[in-house]
Amino acid sequence: MINIRNYLKEKEKRKSTNRSVDYKERIRSHKLSIFYRAALGIFLAVVLVAFLIIHWKNKVFTDSVIADTAPITVVQGAVVENLDGYVLLYSKDGASCLDTKGQAVWNRTYEMQTPLLSVSGQTAAIGDYNGRSIYVVDKAGERGVVNTNLPIRNLCVSENGVVAAVLDDANTIRINVYNGNENTENAIVNAKARMDKSGYPVSISLSTNGKLMAVSYLYVDSGNMKSSVAFYNFGEVGQNKADNYVSGYDYLNTVVPFVRFMDNDSSFAVSDDRIVFFAGAEVPTNIATKFLEEEVQSIYYDENYVGLVFHNASGEGAYRLDVYDSAGNKAGSLFFDIEYTDIIFNKDQVIIYSDKECQISSIKGVSKFLGSFEKNTSLLIPTNSAYRYMAVTSDSIDTIELK
Repeated sequence: MINIRNYLKEKEKRKSTNRSVDYKERIRSHKLSIFYRAALGIFLAVVLVAFLIIHWKNKVFTDSVIADTAPITVVQGAVVENLDGYVLLYSKDGASCLDTKGQAVWNRTYEMQTPLLSVSGQTAAIGDYNGRSIYVVDKAGERGVVNTNLPIRNLCVSENGVVAAVLDDANTIRINVYNGNENTENAIVNAKARMDKSGYPVSISLSTNGKLMAVSYLYVDSGNMKSSVAFYNFGEVGQNKADNYVSGYDYLNTVVPFVRFMDNDSSFAVSDDRIVFFAGAEVPTNIATKFLEEEVQSIYYDENYVGLVFHNASGEGAYRLDVYDSAGNKAGSLFFDIEYTDIIFNKDQVIIYSDKECQISSIKGVSKFLGSFEKNTSLLIPTNSAYRYMAVTSDSIDTIELK
């Protein structure tokens, strides 16, 4: 009797244990099922996104339509520029800013003979060659006025409002740096350049944050020509250096007429025989040099790419655009026949246009669109949409949509 009772107890215990194991297995299987379904969903979503991206990159547009239009008035002699998605108009008599609907945001009058313009993001500086005033503006309005007290020969601005000006002071050329966010006559940095020492500054540029300045100098001694690209740091690192000078590079028998910052730590310089890339947020160093066998016709750039335009003799197009990334790697080449007025880099797109025609390609040279404008266009501005653009004409701002 005792054995039977023990047997029954053991049997019940085994059943209970089996039920517990079965229940745990069911929970484990359910969790695995949920995990596999979630993983499959994520995988399918990634595949779909990849498909859409590839489809978009390979998509070719054959037509364009005006989806919206806003009337504006562009006075004769005014130049139009892109100010971070807004329209900046400037002339000898003044400057104004229009929003995307063609509404005037601000207006500033002045008198100039030969206006000089520098744009960095949403900030612009306008000064008169041989004048003594520089107006610093952004999309919201005027930020400050710099009075130089000496004739202006060149200028540039950073996005945060720092202004560098090349000034003529008899036998000495000065490069003064100002805080353009206020009305001021006082430079925060004063530098001097003499032809018999450092040479003449032919090009200047400021980093986006205004911390670094690049200057290209031309020096001629006994018929021998030398160019130098010098970098100055206005932060803590530069304060410990003479004249804030932190690095520089010399180039014999060549002219370097173009030096630009792409952002806070990437910059480049173009001469008649090479393009040189620099990197460094404190002390810029030369990271790449590409020698050029042909004459550069035009230079275009943004924070990611630099484009050099050459005449093309291969027959594929009248012009060739070679594109480099900020590290100096060649990203692609494309050919075109448009008698271009501007070239824009927009993400992975290259937009080449004249007043009548437009060609849009990928960085690799894959054609996306080739067509004509309905009206003569002086400025094309990309929007947040990859297939919508703002075209500024003499009497309207048109929103163009690719089909």
